[in-house]
Amino acid sequence: MVETSTLGRFHHQRLDLRRWLPAFLTSHKTLFTVLWIAAFASLFLWQRNIVGGFLVFGAPPARPMPKLRPTAFNLTDFGGVGDGVTINTEAFERAVSAISKFGKKGGAQLNVPPGRWLTAPFNLTSHMTLFLAQDAVILGIDDEKYWPLMAPLPSYGYGREHPGPRYGSLIHGQNLKDVVITGHNGTINGQGQAWWQKFRQKRLNHTRGPLVQIMWSSDIVITNITLRDSPFWTLHPYDCKNITIKGVTILAPVFEAPNTDGIDPDSCEDMLIEDCYISVGDDAIAIKSGWDQYGISYGRPSMNIIIRNLVLRSMVSAGISIGSEMSGGVSNITVENVVVWDSRRGVRIKTAPGRGGYVRQITYRNLTFENVRVGIVMKTDYNEHPDDGYEPTALPILTDISFTTIHGHGVRVPVRIHGSEEIPVKNVTFQDMSVGLTYKKKHIFQCAFVEGRVIGTIFPAPCENLDRYNEHGHLFKRSSSQNVTDIDYDF
Repeated sequence: MVETSTLGRFHHQRLDLRRWLPAFLTSHKTLFTVLWIAAFASLFLWQRNIVGGFLVFGAPPARPMPKLRPTAFNLTDFGGVGDGVTINTEAFERAVSAISKFGKKGGAQLNVPPGRWLTAPFNLTSHMTLFLAQDAVILGIDDEKYWPLMAPLPSYGYGREHPGPRYGSLIHGQNLKDVVITGHNGTINGQGQAWWQKFRQKRLNHTRGPLVQIMWSSDIVITNITLRDSPFWTLHPYDCKNITIKGVTILAPVFEAPNTDGIDPDSCEDMLIEDCYISVGDDAIAIKSGWDQYGISYGRPSMNIIIRNLVLRSMVSAGISIGSEMSGGVSNITVENVVVWDSRRGVRIKTAPGRGGYVRQITYRNLTFENVRVGIVMKTDYNEHPDDGYEPTALPILTDISFTTIHGHGVRVPVRIHGSEEIPVKNVTFQDMSVGLTYKKKHIFQCAFVEGRVIGTIFPAPCENLDRYNEHGHLFKRSSSQNVTDIDYDF
């Protein structure tokens, strides 16, 4: 009797379910809503609880900071407070002092944990790794009274913006070896807005300082971090050797952020810049080597530099520039696999009488310009000088410059090479070029005082200053018009 009663109740429940379920399923809107909510909730919970391939519950833990040196410290070990208000300059200084004692033991690492770490400028030491955790932000104090003054750069003379001393950089180093700045894409923020405003209002009496400046050093690695809102040039290696910059994001407003160059290799040798994204208020990259008579006297070229796999944006200047301060010389530079988008210029070489020096053995390969006003620019009358002591007869040499596999669309003027009788541009090569134009006009491949060649067919049609070779490298038309001037700045 008990068994029969139980089976009867179960059979009755199944009949009720059969009557209820079809009625529910006939309401397709209700069914769709339930399934959509269930799917979304499942996906949300799954993504939220997957960390490193393992299912976990609750909030994911902070990403651990790897130990890259035999010894590692945390900024909080030295009294650091990451609340965005406490000034941490002394904590950074104590940490760097402690690390300096480990130079013969493989160096040491300073971990900057998540937080907002306000600080005045501080110096690094040799055999040091500065590691910024995810969500760690080093903030520069935006009051110039906290920024120390330094002597002008010897290859720039009296100062870049004002005669006399200049402000130091937020993160600085001199005469160092084996320095790494890296992390889980933590940020160094110069809080440049106050500096830019004071500069425009002419309220500063000294040249602004960079965000990061390493001088007279070697074996430098900067990778996997974000640099933003520098008061002046963002990343400035000066007279350094063996530098690697990889996986770095550099940001500043594309307007009203004056002179916020991204990376400025200055009298540097043996350097690699790769896999970076840069969008700033001046040149994304500008290779330099000193200014007029001071750069000539200092005599340190920038050479053996590879720049590749970048995405760049500069609404007021260029994706990649050489100069205008190039008086110590620039040579053996390779630029490849670069996209420049929404910019005033793609790549540019700029110089002037009085600079001296040279730009030679420059290779551009596989460049893409997207919505760029002028693609390729060479300008030989960039007349900005440190003082009246420069020598006008010190004429730079521009030669051995090649452009291969150049593509793009939305470009107003693909090429503008403005040599002069004093400073002709020699031995320029174009090959495999096809650039879509914003609109069709004459004089879109502009040349003056240029000697060189075009190999194969390129678009748009080249200027008449250049010799023409077929795809096999055989000359079929020699130019007799290298000195013809066809420059039009009206568009």
